[in-house]
Amino acid sequence: MTDETTAIPAQQPAFTVEKIYVKDVSFEVPGAPAVFNDQGQPDLNLNLNQQVQRLNDVLFEVVLGVTLTCKVGDKTAYVAEVKQAGLFGIAGIEPANVDALLGTQCPNILFPYVRQLVSDLVQAGGFPPFFLQPINFEAVYMEGLRQRAAQQGADLSGLETAGNA
Repeated sequence: MTDETTAIPAQQPAFTVEKIYVKDVSFEVPGAPAVFNDQGQPDLNLNLNQQVQRLNDVLFEVVLGVTLTCKVGDKTAYVAEVKQAGLFGIAGIEPANVDALLGTQCPNILFPYVRQLVSDLVQAGGFPPFFLQPINFEAVYMEGLRQRAAQQGADLSGLETAGNA
């Protein structure tokens, strides 16, 4: 066999996971050790975000960020911050489909790593286990598309109104 027969043509669609890594991690217990004696129902606040950076024609870095803040009363018990990243190769795919892959499949791949790391941090910090519930990234992506379309519609109607004045 020659290299030409085994090589994948550049136009053939391809999606690959090149690397998965922890980009940043932080765990804080600002009131330790007194916080371990506090009584009350914990109030958990989860903030999720995603960043995408195009590194070249076919390589993208996707960073899934999670910040989990636990308060008991008015005191912060702990803050766990994780930025789980991955390098993804995407070639031969339509731009709209690339956007969908970056917004749905990449965070789906990264999420189990985030879940495990957050759980390990919380337990290592001396707190009861925390299990990050599954997230429907397809629904999150579709809501983002809907919000962008609504925003563009609002921007366009504002321009039309300004143009008619």
